[in-house]
Amino acid sequence: MKTAVYPGVFDPITYGHIDVIERASTIFDKIVVVVGKNTKKNTIFTSQERLEMAQTALKHIENCEVITHDGLTVEIAKEMNAIAIIRGMRAISDFDYEFQIALINRKLEPKIHTLFMLPNEKYSYLSSSLVRELASFRQDVTSLVPEFIAKKLMDKMEK
Repeated sequence: MKTAVYPGVFDPITYGHIDVIERASTIFDKIVVVVGKNTKKNTIFTSQERLEMAQTALKHIENCEVITHDGLTVEIAKEMNAIAIIRGMRAISDFDYEFQIALINRKLEPKIHTLFMLPNEKYSYLSSSLVRELASFRQDVTSLVPEFIAKKLMDKMEK
């Protein structure tokens, strides 16, 4: 079975993330979406909330599992017997950071490949931080995230 992991903070998961995961699910037998933390980012949703939102948003993908992990991506990839780590790239500005991460992961585990996937061009500008920013100004984000997530965002912003 060919398994790939798709790590991210997913605060919140967006249609750009979902697009990449849907397409990756047609390439691999199993996709493990890893909801993690990035010590450089302050999240508005808890790890459990982010896990539940991702599980709900991805329930239509039969070969997709969503888990949480607070360690290195390459470690969970090894644990899941993954052959690849999928990274979404929106623009060339993402490349330098993603390239560094891919090289470090290859150094830590040469058997696990990193695959860069581009989202559909209509999501090339989309990021979780942009969605949070728009929501903080009470803007409609239902074209960027599933409706139930847009509602959770608005509820969170009211608190």
